[in-house]
Amino acid sequence: MEDIVPTLRLDMVGEPCPYPAVATLEVMPQLNDGDILEVISDCPQSINNIPIDVKNHGYEVLSIEQHGPTIRYLIRK
Repeated sequence: MEDIVPTLRLDMVGEPCPYPAVATLEVMPQLNDGDILEVISDCPQSINNIPIDVKNHGYEVLSIEQHGPTIRYLIRK
């Protein structure tokens, strides 16, 4: 997934849950169809919240990568 270039980056490092998931859902409607949002979070609960929430809203999770406490999501509208 390293070859995917995100359209927009949302840095939520340091923000407690549920803010990373809420912010993700607020940003997604602003993107064009096919655009990719990169979300960076260090909230451990986001690994559960973000993938479920975006799928429930009709978006596609392309990738979830964890490096230490930091989790990187790639989401396509």
